[in-house]
Amino acid sequence: MTTFHAFLGCSLDGYIAGPNGELDWLTSFDNTGYEEFFASVEALAMGRATYEVMAESAPDYYRGTPIHVLSSTMTPGPLPDMGPSPVTAHRDIPSLVTGLEAAGVGRVYADGGRTVQSFLALGRLSDLTVTRVPVVLGDGIPLFGPVPAAIRAQLVSSTSTEQGAVQSVYRFPA
Repeated sequence: MTTFHAFLGCSLDGYIAGPNGELDWLTSFDNTGYEEFFASVEALAMGRATYEVMAESAPDYYRGTPIHVLSSTMTPGPLPDMGPSPVTAHRDIPSLVTGLEAAGVGRVYADGGRTVQSFLALGRLSDLTVTRVPVVLGDGIPLFGPVPAAIRAQLVSSTSTEQGAVQSVYRFPA
């Protein structure tokens, strides 16, 4: 069975990026636990916007890990590699899940705000590691969006970093 896991940073007031997608406020903080998390996944699922930003700014960032892009505007199927990572486009989450399960992929990193929100709304997000950094943005791209009904999360762990960030891991019902 394929499971989806997220690892995100957000501001104290709940934004994952500034109003224009800025991340400079976040990148000055240590990315505590990211390497261990990244080593635990077999593939990535991201939306077209995240894919385009990463392909332009850091194409080698995912170090050969297969990337699966969710997009209603891209033609489904293989795309040019992003750095050393093979890339495949999918129209929607059900077709992505079908493809990953057929390939025997277990753990998938759900990356990007809208993608994480979509997996959560569909009940497909297994867990979320969120690092809340002590910065107030006042506006931006929110960590969460609309969901069909309240979703209970179970706190698995919570720690603070030397820089004053609080990292919490939440598990969601299957």
